[in-house]
Amino acid sequence: MTPTASFGPDGLVRPAPLTVAASVVAVEGALLVMLGILEMFALSSARVTMGVTTAAFFVAYGAALVFCAWGVSRLRQWGRSPIVLGQLIQLGVAWNFRGGDTTPLAVALVVVAVIVLAGILHPASTRALVDQG
Repeated sequence: MTPTASFGPDGLVRPAPLTVAASVVAVEGALLVMLGILEMFALSSARVTMGVTTAAFFVAYGAALVFCAWGVSRLRQWGRSPIVLGQLIQLGVAWNFRGGDTTPLAVALVVVAVIVLAGILHPASTRALVDQG
């Protein structure tokens, strides 16, 4: 066993960058699900439709990210593309938040997206997903 890999209970070798990326995406997804649930509690009668659809979007998107993180952590290739797409979208959102009071949020979004992209696109991660996927 190398220090940059871990063995799961299923005996599959998971490179550290892939494990980090999957873990961060799972946290992102869980936070989005929680945000969607909180949105349901913040509904106002003037904007019910907007509130419900926003909440549903965040819950569905977060659940999809968690599911893809689970798949990638099991070395399934199908989870990689949605994760990469989600991080690229996150970089676009961060670009819109730059400047003013939202700059720290933009920086946080960029840092998280770069960590995930670096981990998921790392050569060891790609090898593991291709070999096992």
